[in-house]
Amino acid sequence: MRRLPPFFALRALEAAARHRSYSRAAAELAVTHGAVSQQIRKLEAELGARLFERVGNAMAPTPEAARLAAEVARGLGVLQNAVAEFAAAAERDPLVVSVEPQFATRWLPSRLSRLLSGPAGANLELRAEEHRADFVTDGVDVAIRYGGGQWPGLETAHLFTETLIPVCSPEVAARHPIAGPQDLLAAPLVHHRHRPWSLWFEAFDLAAPPMKGQVFEDSLMLVEAAAAGLGVALARSGLIEGDLASGRLVRPLEAVVPSELGYFVVWRGDNRKLARIEALRDWLTAEAQASGGSAGCADEPT
Repeated sequence: MRRLPPFFALRALEAAARHRSYSRAAAELAVTHGAVSQQIRKLEAELGARLFERVGNAMAPTPEAARLAAEVARGLGVLQNAVAEFAAAAERDPLVVSVEPQFATRWLPSRLSRLLSGPAGANLELRAEEHRADFVTDGVDVAIRYGGGQWPGLETAHLFTETLIPVCSPEVAARHPIAGPQDLLAAPLVHHRHRPWSLWFEAFDLAAPPMKGQVFEDSLMLVEAAAAGLGVALARSGLIEGDLASGRLVRPLEAVVPSELGYFVVWRGDNRKLARIEALRDWLTAEAQASGGSAGCADEPT
């Protein structure tokens, strides 16, 4: 198969033949008159034929050049239609959003109707899933991840960093008055295996009690145990916003401990749905800022 001439040279030929002018072709292509003239000369040398003749003030294509220009125009039309269809598909196909399940059940539901009623929520496919999206084989366009924000090769936008907050049911708070951090040592505690109470007590220079009694692996089960009156839990702020607002959980004291982890919007920068991803990112970050990020970010130990 014969090698095709450079694409820009063919575009210069088509524009010059249609306008019968190198100058007007140059203006359309946003280059100089000399650049168009140079491309035509190169094309003539490659094809071994003269392509234009000066007729008065016009540059008239030869019959063979006019036929070639017409075929180039037809090919450009095919390319333009293909690009337009590709762009339309980016709007038509759903934006697939992978959401960490605890975020999906605790932070997102109270905001979901606002999201879906606006442009950023148009044609979304929301997936609550534990596994980490790879953005290549699973069809995911954007994810909301929990972690420290370091995911090489991906774009990220910070939503909020969590704090660790002691919470319990109103009944437990009434039975065990807690005026300061040391009072928690006498209160019944429920534990998370991977986020122990030592993180909190050590921040206030107190020795943590041993991990005994009710111990949970899952953060949501820990929150539910506290709401059921089993004791005071050290909860992630991003998971208890609704429970605090409803009074199902209370904070027996205001002191909190900062966490190094939080929630981030994550996506690939080369995704063809980038404009829609950025609209969703902007909506989520604005919503997080409007609500102060996560619950209970005041009164950290100093």
